[in-house]
Amino acid sequence: MKIAKRCIACDGTRLSPSPAVLMPFIANRIFNWVPAHIGPEWGLRDLESGMAYSICNSLICDDCGMLFLDMRFDDEEMAALYRDYRGEDYTAQRDRFEPGYAARNALLLEGSGYLALIEAFLRPHLPQMPRVLDWGGDTGVNTPFRSSAARHDVYDISNRPLVAGARAVDLATAKSGEYDLLVYSNVLEHVSYPREALREIAGAMRPETVLYLEVPHENVVREHEDLAARLQHKRHWHEHINFFSSKALDALFSDVGLRTLQRKSHLITAGGKDSHVFSIAAKRES
Repeated sequence: MKIAKRCIACDGTRLSPSPAVLMPFIANRIFNWVPAHIGPEWGLRDLESGMAYSICNSLICDDCGMLFLDMRFDDEEMAALYRDYRGEDYTAQRDRFEPGYAARNALLLEGSGYLALIEAFLRPHLPQMPRVLDWGGDTGVNTPFRSSAARHDVYDISNRPLVAGARAVDLATAKSGEYDLLVYSNVLEHVSYPREALREIAGAMRPETVLYLEVPHENVVREHEDLAARLQHKRHWHEHINFFSSKALDALFSDVGLRTLQRKSHLITAGGKDSHVFSIAAKRES
C-alpha cells in the first residue's frame, strides 16, 4: 500500500488532506486489522479512552476536484479485498461488520433495473447487433445489449459463473480489439490507479469501438461545489476509493486519449436504492 502524493486523475500536486477512517470491514479484509477499545487498562498516558479505528486521509485535488482515499492498495491487497466478491464468505464477513449487508447484497445480485436506459443512451453510436465485451462485468447480468448482442463476452478476475449466453474471455482476447462496445461499468471507483486502468482500456479499443464508462456521481461531490466543503464532508472510506468530478473525468480522458461522445449524470435505481451515476460514451482520439 502506498500513500498518494499526486492527483490520481489529473496528476496535479495541489492536494488538500483531511482526517478520515478506513471502514472496519475494508481494514479487516485487507490488513486483518480490527477496531480496538482503548481503556485505562492499556496504561497509555497520552491517549484518551475510546474506540480506535484505522486512520487515513481524504484528499482533494485543488485543480480538478477529484476526491479520493490517500491509501492506494497494491495488487495483492486488492486481490484480498475482492476475493469471492459478494460470494458466500465475503458476504458473511461483511455482514459481521455491517449487519444487514447480506440482505442488500441479495438485491444487488438480481441485476440492475435500468439497462433499458443505458441501451437507449448508447444506441445512436452502435450497430444493431453489437459485439460486446464487459470488462470487469462479474457474471454479465448487467451488460447492456446482452439479449441482442452478436457476442456477449466478459473479462473478470472473479471467475464467477456467467449468465446464459455470456462467454468468459482472457485478457489477451479482451485486448484484441474485436468489439463494437466495451463496457467498463462501476469498476473505476474501486481501482487504485484509474489513469493506468483507463489507459489499458483505451489500448484495447479500435477507432470504431465505443466505450461505455459508468461511475457513481457521489452525493458529496454533487452537493458540494466548494472543494473545502466537499473534503470536510468525506470522513470515511469503503470500497469506493475514488469520487469523480466532471473536471476529473475530463482530465482522465485527455490523459489516456479518449474523447467523449455523450455524457449524462442521472438518477438510477439499483440494489433497492436510488443513486446518481455518470454515464459516458467515448471513443479513442483519432
